[in-house]
Amino acid sequence: MNRQSHIIHGFKATLVARAIYMLSSALLMLLLTRYLLEPEGYGALYWAIGILAVVQLVADLGLGKSAARYFSEYREKDPGQIPYLIRSTIALKIVLLTLVSSALLLSHEWLAATLGDPGVAPFLAAGALYVVAFSFSGFSQISLQGFNHLGYSAAVQAISGFARLVFAIAFVLLGMGALGAFFGYVVGYTIAAAVGLTVLYLEFYTKHEPADEYESGLSRRLVEYSVPLTATRSANVIDKRIDVVLVGIFLTPLAVAFYQVGKQISDFVLAPAEALGFTISPNFGEQKAADQLEQARQIYETSLTNVLLLYIPATVGLVIVAEPFITMVFGSNYAGAVPVLQILAGFILLQAITNLTSDSLDYLGRARSRAIAKGGTSVANFGLNLVLIPTFGVVGAAAATVVTHTVYVAVNLYIVHSELSLRLEQLGRTIGRICAITGVMAVAVLLVTPLISSFVMLIGAVAIGAFTWSVLAVTTGMIDVQEVRSVIT
Repeated sequence: MNRQSHIIHGFKATLVARAIYMLSSALLMLLLTRYLLEPEGYGALYWAIGILAVVQLVADLGLGKSAARYFSEYREKDPGQIPYLIRSTIALKIVLLTLVSSALLLSHEWLAATLGDPGVAPFLAAGALYVVAFSFSGFSQISLQGFNHLGYSAAVQAISGFARLVFAIAFVLLGMGALGAFFGYVVGYTIAAAVGLTVLYLEFYTKHEPADEYESGLSRRLVEYSVPLTATRSANVIDKRIDVVLVGIFLTPLAVAFYQVGKQISDFVLAPAEALGFTISPNFGEQKAADQLEQARQIYETSLTNVLLLYIPATVGLVIVAEPFITMVFGSNYAGAVPVLQILAGFILLQAITNLTSDSLDYLGRARSRAIAKGGTSVANFGLNLVLIPTFGVVGAAAATVVTHTVYVAVNLYIVHSELSLRLEQLGRTIGRICAITGVMAVAVLLVTPLISSFVMLIGAVAIGAFTWSVLAVTTGMIDVQEVRSVIT
């Protein structure tokens, strides 16, 4: 299988898994918001998860991604080191998780009181299990990516999403409320972790004959490379989770519910870009090692063009139909999420580029540069949230995210350009054509939006926009129908 076929195969597997994960997440979100939990309970659930995401930083550090980088390198360079790498990484994770989960159990009541809501204490106590399950689920997934076996990695994610849906709904129906939904998350991640670690053991640990000895200094380099990745991960949490925590501290669980709905919809829309970035990133490390940067540039430029062709029109369309979409899908109780979603549409476009770019920089060996950029913009994001949330509420939190992420994306693109020498003039012309297509599509959607009075008509408006976009994309040559058909089949 040549490299292009391998990427397409991996992208299909990852996209299917992302689809299962996101569809199960969307169904869970819909059932919890519309039928099973009050907005305040939904907000409390995701406030607790946001707090635990911050705690998770200490439990994970950057070991998973650091290990994946060395799995990718040494499976070609010296496969005998793979068993040593797996053992040392898991041993370090066990030590960290033991310390963090114990500390959480001992301090959950104090932490809840300090954050201003003693009612969140049961979530934090159960969080000792959550951080362990989530950590190993994520580690197995990213490790399998490092081995460039994306089908296995995709399966782990799909299992976590489906199991989480089943158990969260079951526990809520048994009368356990928001805490029951939380335990559903714990069980879902536990099952995914068990499957992922089993695959890692059977397919990669046992099938690599250990070298006579662990390469001198390799474990130290594994830990050292995790440092910038930890900084980047910390910055990611500030971008993606700390705003939810601050909304809960400064405002109310109801405000958290509005903000969380907007962010979750953003995550759903971003699934294709995340799948593509996850798929292509290991190839950059291999191509840099083989000094094939021309091929790496071609893959990145093609991927970036496809992402922009999809997400520029998608985000514009989302802004136009945000109000009828929110009120018809989640109910009028969630109307407060409309302006959040409209502002976060800008974040969706930026994050689509980031999903394509960030992991690729790690595999290109530029994790330190990315960590510095991410750290700086995340500190700025935190500061803006402190200023804007008390003044403008959840809209201020969304605006802070968009402003700081714009800077981060610009820096990421500069680093990629310094590594791959992107053809900027050609990319500029392509973006101009995409914007022209988007403008025509937006006019078509704006003309029918005032007529939307039911969910069926909402689907019709979206379909008109999608049809207009597809016709223009094909007629202008942005999409090659034969190439799309070959990818699908």
